[in-house]
Amino acid sequence: MKLTYTAERGIALLLALFTALLLAVRTNRTVAFDLAVTLKLQERRTRALDGAMAVVSWPGFPPQSRIIPPAIVALWWLARHPRAAMFQLVAWGGATLSTAIKAAIRRPRPLPPAVRVVVAPLGGTSFPSGHVLTYVCFYGFLAFLLSEEVADGPGRTASLAGIAAALALVGPSRIEQGHHWATDVLASYLLGFAYLLVLVQLYHATAPSSLAERSLHRVLPG
Repeated sequence: MKLTYTAERGIALLLALFTALLLAVRTNRTVAFDLAVTLKLQERRTRALDGAMAVVSWPGFPPQSRIIPPAIVALWWLARHPRAAMFQLVAWGGATLSTAIKAAIRRPRPLPPAVRVVVAPLGGTSFPSGHVLTYVCFYGFLAFLLSEEVADGPGRTASLAGIAAALALVGPSRIEQGHHWATDVLASYLLGFAYLLVLVQLYHATAPSSLAERSLHRVLPG
């Protein structure tokens, strides 16, 4: 499977930016920036904002983080979209990728009294944000599948809008709740969208029409 030139450049750029950010974190060059961003977000807190951030983050905590993704995969299968179900399962791999990187980097999470930390079932270390990486990979790919496989209508539109809002807000929620530094979140957005782009390209390349076109091209003289 050959990626399109635009996708190749996009993925390469995202990975390069992720690598540069990782090196900056490893050499402690982002400490002042991370602390400043967290304090700025937390000083604007209100009850409504706290509630919104908690709602956005909720799907990413266990046990629901281990229930919702396989349920969505099963729904694609039951809807007779086995290829969509398989790719949606692979999209869940962002969670495993996060766990592996956390184990290698082992960056400490934010702690009081430097910042306010909301009590939550946290696991692992801080870099990158597992919430953000999982949301971008899994729910980002869900949005792509909905746009590709589901007919236009109010339900589809509402679902896409909800996913877009969740992707946009989950990063700030992790910082506002004191569970991650800003660079943890930014790194996950960069790596997550690179992963997502690869999956989208693979999905298009393995579509039955694409495979048939390539087979026809091989047998025809030219």
